[in-house]
Amino acid sequence: MTLQIPFDNSYARLPERLFTRQAPVPVAAPGWIAFTRASRASWASTPMPCRTDEGLQVFAGNALPEGSTPIAQLYAGHQFGGWNPQLGDGRQVLLGEVVDPLGMRHDVALKGSGRTPYSRMGDGRAWLGPVIREYIMSEAMHALGVPTTRALAAVSTGEEVIRETALPGAILTRVAQSHIRVGTFQVLAARGDQDGLRALADHTMVRHYPTAGSVPELLAQMVARQAELIAQWMSIGFIHGVMNTDNCSVAGETIDYGPCAFMDDYHPGRVFSSIDAHGRYAYGAQPQVALWNIAQFATALVPLMPDQQRAVDDFTAIINRFADLYQSAWLTRFGAKLGLADPCPEDRGLIEALLTAMTEGGVDFTNGFRALAEDAPERGGAGPDWIAAWRARGPDLEIAAAANPVVVPRLHRIEAVIAAAVAGNFAPMHEMFAVVTRPYDPEPSLMDGYIMPPEGHEKVDKTFCGT
Repeated sequence: MTLQIPFDNSYARLPERLFTRQAPVPVAAPGWIAFTRASRASWASTPMPCRTDEGLQVFAGNALPEGSTPIAQLYAGHQFGGWNPQLGDGRQVLLGEVVDPLGMRHDVALKGSGRTPYSRMGDGRAWLGPVIREYIMSEAMHALGVPTTRALAAVSTGEEVIRETALPGAILTRVAQSHIRVGTFQVLAARGDQDGLRALADHTMVRHYPTAGSVPELLAQMVARQAELIAQWMSIGFIHGVMNTDNCSVAGETIDYGPCAFMDDYHPGRVFSSIDAHGRYAYGAQPQVALWNIAQFATALVPLMPDQQRAVDDFTAIINRFADLYQSAWLTRFGAKLGLADPCPEDRGLIEALLTAMTEGGVDFTNGFRALAEDAPERGGAGPDWIAAWRARGPDLEIAAAANPVVVPRLHRIEAVIAAAVAGNFAPMHEMFAVVTRPYDPEPSLMDGYIMPPEGHEKVDKTFCGT
């Protein structure tokens, strides 16, 4: 029996130069690792494969469900500021799009599904570690209320992939509003493909920005969405790690969980990517990088405008709104972390003074802010003067509790989970998943081991991409 999924594949109806028709490459012996029923529930009544034998074959890429139009998408991008004229889905195949009862589209894609024309020298596969990391991180981010791609399923392949050594292979089924990136626009603009660029812009507006009736309004709404997203990242101590333009979703979702992490001890210069030698994508640099990425998006849109010189001026004015939008969102988010229902500009000094104290004291970001919700500001590194000023603002501890998670997926715990999984034990993965997907009210019997930051010998300072 062939599995049926009610796909409606609008991206595959765009000009074919935007993608390559590509089926996933079958694997030897697929096996279940995990399946997220909560992710499936986001489609409400939409039928989708579950944890069945049929579902396993689909999520492993060994069988195509009826209605699927598998493609690998083309894009380009600036990587660490350097232009790469052609990238693309080197290890991902988009099976198709599912439309939920509210009319929202959801891409269903297999990550680690084998070589495509965009793989360059890669094998198109993923090893188990990055699959587990993205599975846990993306679902934890969703539980924290951050726009993000979702993890639907993870399966083992029964095959080894070669990195520095032989490692077990795995495939992640990723769900997204779309996989349209800033780099998707860039590749068409760089090739002078105005027809393709127009088709992509129209598709993006219909799909993600239905109230945007023009290209300038598309840019303006994307600016606002990115400002809010980055403020959310900052408020939970999240570091993306590789904010290249090909890793920047036009839909405003967090995408591509490579060398990402939540900070332990707070420092604005914290970097986790093994290849970010100069701190381009440090925690404190993320707002500036987001603005830079938006500028590249705007540059790619200029050819669509009849008066391109005027468009440059108009687009520059739109881009310049980012700073105020971000600062407003930042103040709202961090004000809530202090328990302030309606923070005012003067509260910025209070917030920044606490962050400075946390930096100087090496205070854990998550625990330091959670201490405010528990009316124990001294644990957050605050001194008597700061505590007095904070109390004078009349903080609401319920607001602080709703803004400050108890647990986040700490990097040293993820690495321990990966090590156990490589040895064949997936129980730690499932336990961690259960804890971090309830970040504000974890199961008391489980949470103790997830609250404390790493001891010296447990610290993980660098993470790596999965390729």
